[in-house]
Amino acid sequence: MPHERMRSIIQARDFLVVLSRDQALPEPIRNEARRLLRHYPTSNEILLAGKVEEHMKNGFTPLFLSSTIEDRNV
Repeated sequence: MPHERMRSIIQARDFLVVLSRDQALPEPIRNEARRLLRHYPTSNEILLAGKVEEHMKNGFTPLFLSSTIEDRNV
């Protein structure tokens, strides 16, 4: 489902941020998390992608949504 995919991607980014800042982890792990974050989409970028997909009338289920489930009060 688009909302589950969107939530997972946002949570994965949050996890990478935590890893990148955790001083208890080895430096190579923190560096890899920072490297991945350089090109990882932000939650705002994911929501924007959802908005664009929702406006496309191509008959396909969108990958993302333009708002989170929490925003929709579902």
